[in-house]
Amino acid sequence: MRLLVLGGTAFVGRAVVAEALTRGWDVTVLSRGVSGPPPAGVRALTGDRTDPADLRQLAGERWDLVVDTWRDDPAAVRASAGLLAGSAGRYLYVSSLSVYRWPASPGFDEDAPLVPYPQPVDGDDFDAYAMAKAGGERAVLDAFGKRGLLARTGLILGPYEYVGRLPWWLLRMARGGQLLAPGPADRGLQYVDSRDLAGWLLSAGERGLSGPYNVLSGVGHTTMGGLLDACRTATGGDAELTWVDEAFLLDHGVRAWSELPIWLPAGDRLAASYEVDSSRAFATGLLDCRPVGATVEDTWRWLGTLAPDRIDVEAGQRKPWLTAEREAALLAAWRA
Repeated sequence: MRLLVLGGTAFVGRAVVAEALTRGWDVTVLSRGVSGPPPAGVRALTGDRTDPADLRQLAGERWDLVVDTWRDDPAAVRASAGLLAGSAGRYLYVSSLSVYRWPASPGFDEDAPLVPYPQPVDGDDFDAYAMAKAGGERAVLDAFGKRGLLARTGLILGPYEYVGRLPWWLLRMARGGQLLAPGPADRGLQYVDSRDLAGWLLSAGERGLSGPYNVLSGVGHTTMGGLLDACRTATGGDAELTWVDEAFLLDHGVRAWSELPIWLPAGDRLAASYEVDSSRAFATGLLDCRPVGATVEDTWRWLGTLAPDRIDVEAGQRKPWLTAEREAALLAAWRA
């Protein structure tokens, strides 16, 4: 198989490239080089896909599959899909659950209502992201029709996660001491490991699947308690978990997702992100979700390869996550 990956050097794109190489495929990547070079054995083209001149490097070649993980202005997806429609067999687009109309009903599937596109965006980061992904989906289907595959994902975890969610929990667990854990411990989590997503994506493309799929683990694949226990085991830390009621956290202004990563309280607008019907993806027979312990351990192992001065950048720790001072104040208030 001849595979073109647009990007291919960071997180999901990197996992796709690694998986394709294990299959012995012929892999080409187009990237700016910002996230470093691709693995050995890959043909690397350097360029900015938003620059028409750079994008034209792809003209005149043929690929069996194209993988695109773009998350910004959908004009970039429209340009690449339009250019490649006559020379690529299938276009595989990593989309998002954000394209559904929120709040969504628990247990929603691929037939759930979608967000209207395009719609005005008034400075809301989530709505801007939803418009980017909805526009990307539209561009792929306009150019490739039934040769387009839309992998709608929610929370993605695994090594090389530059977003910083799982790395934050691992680094916090390694620090030890009294740790604020957002209750309840048995709240189910639903996500996909980047490597499992990559494996499903390439197999689905090879099989000629098309249309939308919710590509996530089954509901309740793990729990918040299961995730934090896995983090403690992986780091070997001595942190003592104090489970704090979600109503208390909300009353004290703790921001779900953006301040305390991965946590979504039951009443949150996006709470159904952990109750998604992913049976269509599982029915393909191609989705194999590894245990939470494997995802956590591999992510911790990767963090150990980073120089201390690179963790903030490469593992997403520059974001305004919960600070040690605020955590201590919240724990004191909770005990009181």
